Amino acid sequence: MKKLNCWEFKKCGRQFGGEKVSELGLCPVVIEISLEGTHDGESGGRACWVLEGTICKGYIHGNFIEKQRECEKCDFYEYVKQQEGNNFLSIATLLKIIEDYNNREL
Repeated sequence: MKKLNCWEFKKCGRQFGGEKVSELGLCPVVIEISLEGTHDGESGGRACWVLEGTICKGYIHGNFIEKQRECEKCDFYEYVKQQEGNNFLSIATLLKIIEDYNNREL
């Protein structure tokens, strides 16, 4: 069974070529390369709860702190958590992956 990314599961339309990109902009999840492959997803598509600027309940969420409680109640978060089981990466681990990627030497 294919593991869905958030834009496939939630059908937000903010992915490349999505029907809501002109209205709401391209979602930062689809360009977050530091999380490529995380939970077998594309870009940040299976770890969207640690990224700013995602949409939920019709509005774009701000920073990580503001959105975290809502994300932990999200059906997609639970979907990924259930699929990954013991391989589900903690929020701290995901944030460390992003930090390490951003601090890498080029």
